[in-house]
Amino acid sequence: MSQTEPAAPVMPPRFNFMTVVRIFLRTWPHLKPQWKHIAAWFSLQFLSGVVVSLLAVIVLDVFNNKVLLGAPLEPIQATLMLFDASYATDELTDLQRQEVRNRLIVYTIIGYFLLVVLIQRMVTTYYEMWIAQQINQSLRVKMIENAEHLSLRYHSHARTGDAIYRVYQDSAMISSIIDTVILDPINMIWSCGLAFFILWLFDPALGILVVTASVPVIALVMWFTPRLQRRSWIARNTNSDLTSRIQEISAAIRIIKANQAEDTAIDRFNEDSHTALDNAFWLRVEIIIMLALIGTIVGVVILASDFMMADWTIDGQKTAFGASLAIVGFTAWNLGAFEAARSRIGQYVGWGSALISKWSIMQDMAVGLDRAFFLLDLKADVTDTSESAPLPTPVRQITFEGVRFGYDPERPVLKDISLTAGAGTVTAIVGQTGSGKSTMMSLLLRLFDPDEGNITVNDVDLRDIRIADLRQNVSIALQQNVLFATSVGDNIAYAAENVDDEAIREAARVACADEFIQALPLGYDTELGERGSRLSAGQRQRITIARAIVRNTPILILDEPTASLDAETEQAVLRNLADWGQERIIFLITHRLSTIRNADQIAFLKDGAISEIGNHDALMAIPDGNYRQYVEAETIAAEVQDV
Repeated sequence: MSQTEPAAPVMPPRFNFMTVVRIFLRTWPHLKPQWKHIAAWFSLQFLSGVVVSLLAVIVLDVFNNKVLLGAPLEPIQATLMLFDASYATDELTDLQRQEVRNRLIVYTIIGYFLLVVLIQRMVTTYYEMWIAQQINQSLRVKMIENAEHLSLRYHSHARTGDAIYRVYQDSAMISSIIDTVILDPINMIWSCGLAFFILWLFDPALGILVVTASVPVIALVMWFTPRLQRRSWIARNTNSDLTSRIQEISAAIRIIKANQAEDTAIDRFNEDSHTALDNAFWLRVEIIIMLALIGTIVGVVILASDFMMADWTIDGQKTAFGASLAIVGFTAWNLGAFEAARSRIGQYVGWGSALISKWSIMQDMAVGLDRAFFLLDLKADVTDTSESAPLPTPVRQITFEGVRFGYDPERPVLKDISLTAGAGTVTAIVGQTGSGKSTMMSLLLRLFDPDEGNITVNDVDLRDIRIADLRQNVSIALQQNVLFATSVGDNIAYAAENVDDEAIREAARVACADEFIQALPLGYDTELGERGSRLSAGQRQRITIARAIVRNTPILILDEPTASLDAETEQAVLRNLADWGQERIIFLITHRLSTIRNADQIAFLKDGAISEIGNHDALMAIPDGNYRQYVEAETIAAEVQDV
C-alpha cells in the first residue's frame, strides 16, 4: 500500500440527494418482476422482527423483575407462559420463581431457534439471496443485450475490460437494492422509532437527548456524503482500468512472450493494481473518519443518559407513563427499568449507526448503478424502424451507391463507393491494408450505417430491412478463425439453427475439412482445445469456412479465407465454393493473387475509394493501373520469398 494518496482521475459529476434517489428509482423495472416475492419476504421479515422485539422485552422483564425480584407476573405474561392466575396476583414464592425461570429458559431456547435461527437467519436470508440473484440476472442480461445492439462505432473505441467490470461488478449493486436501500433502512428506522418511543415512555428527557444528538450526526453525514461519492467513483473507475489491463494482457499473451515484454506488462499491471487498491483504501479511510467522529458523539450521549437514569433509579422516581408500560411492569425506575431503558438507548444508537453505515454503502451503490445504467443508456445508432421489412427474396443483387463512411465522420474511411454484385458471382475486394475492405463488408452487415449514400438489396435500402433478417441471411468467415472449446461438429454448427449431421458434413466437404476431421480420434465429436489449439492454422481456417457455409445463406462474405491454406487446398476450396455458390452472392476480401484471379469481378480500393473495377484480365490490361501495379508488386514479393 502506498503511503500517499494517489492522483485522482478526471473529476466525476457531483451527485446530490435527488440524483441518488433517481438512480435507485431506475431499479424498479428490474425489481418489478419479483415484487410478489419481495412483498412476501418483507412481510415475513417484518412480522418476525416485531414478534422477536416484543418477546425480548417480555423476557427481559420476566427475568429481571420476576425471577430475580419475585414480582408477580403480568396477566398476559402468565397466559403466554401457561401459568395459572396465582402467578399474576401474589409475590412469587421461591418454588414459583424456579418454575418461571425453567419455563423462561425452555421457551427462550425454542423461540430463539424458531424465530431467529430458522425464520430470520435461514428462511428469510436464503429467500432474499434468491430474489437478489434473479434481479441481478435480469439487469446483467439487459446490459449485455443492449451492448450487443450497439454499433461498432462504440465497440471500436470502448475498453472491453470496462464493459466487463460494469456488467460483472457494477451491476451487482442491484443485488443489494432490496435490503440495503429499501428493507434494511425501513427496518432500522422502525427499530429506531420503536426504541425512541419506549424511551419517551420511560422519560421524555431521554427522547429529547437522543433526538438532539442526532442533529450533529446528520450534519456530519451530509458533509461526508459527496466525499464518499467521489471516492467511490474514483475507486470503481480505477478498478475498471485494472480489469481492462488484465483483459489486454490475457488477449496479447503471445505477443508479450514473443517480444519478451513480460516485465513491461507486469510493471503496467502492478501500477494499475496499486492505483486501484490505493483508491479503494482511501474510500474506506473516509468512511472510518466519519464513523469515528459520529462514535464520539454517540459516546457522549451514552454517558449522559447513564448518568440521568442512574440518578432516577437511586431516587426510585416514577417513569413518565408507567401505566402505558404495564405490559412489562416498569412503573418506577429500578434496576430492571435501568437495564431496559439502557438497552433501548443501545438499540437506538446501534440501529442509527447501522443506518449511517447503510447510507455510506448506498453512495457506493449509487455510483455503481450509475455506471451500470451507462450501458443501458447508450442508444444504438443502427436500429430497426416500425416500417422495417424482411429481406427481399430471392436475393438478385447487392448495390453500393455513393457510399461514404468514417468512424470519425470528419475522417472518412470510404469515399463514394459504388458497386453492384449479382447472384451467382464472386466479387473480390482488393487493396492495401487500411484501404477500407473490411469496413465495406461491415456496412453490408449493418454493423454501421453509411454517413452518405445507400446500400440496397434488390433495390431495397438496407436501412429499410430488419437487422435480424439481414444478418440471418449473411454468413461470414473471418481471418481470425475464432473457435470454441467444444466438439468440431458444434463449432461448425455454431449460430446455425436446426442443422443435422449431414448438413455439417456437407459444409465440411465444401471447405475441404471433412478428410482431416474424419482422421481425428472421435471425428466430428472430437473436443477442441481452447481456441482450437489442437488444430493447425489451416485446419482452423477450413472449419471457419465450413461454419459460414453450413448456414446456407444467399450472401457469403469471406475475409482472407485462404490465408493459411497451401496452394493445392486453396484451389480445391475455391472450386467447391464456385460450385456451391452458383445462386449466391459471394464477397472475397483477400490479398492472395491465386484467389483473386478466379473472381468474376475485382474491386480495387485505394485511399477508401474504388479506383478500378472489372475482372482480372480487364484490369491487367490497364497500363499503369493500380491493380496491375498491385499484382506486379505481389508477384515480385512472392518470388523473393521463394528464393
